[in-house]
Amino acid sequence: MSKTVLHLFHADPASIQTVPALADRIHATPDTALEVYVFGPAERMLTDPEKSDFNDQIDALVTAGVTVTTCIGIAQQIGAEDAFRARGLALESAATAFPRFAAEGATVVSF
Repeated sequence: MSKTVLHLFHADPASIQTVPALADRIHATPDTALEVYVFGPAERMLTDPEKSDFNDQIDALVTAGVTVTTCIGIAQQIGAEDAFRARGLALESAATAFPRFAAEGATVVSF
């Protein structure tokens, strides 16, 4: 089974609209594993009440069984670690996540 990782770094409107929609489509594809890794400026959008559409889409992905991971270091810096865990988000340092993606032979697409 192939694995796709959608790496969401940028917090621009196009990126935060595209990644959840694309993730939903990929998740519906048979024989494809999917992970969404939210990092950097986009990770901060996970705490922004003004970004409720984005957050609702991320929560829907988690509910559908998609692994959505954030950087634990940033989560700790912004005081969101417990809130992210409560939402079902996985937490992993980028320093370990990206080598793991390589070891898994994943295709990583960055936004």
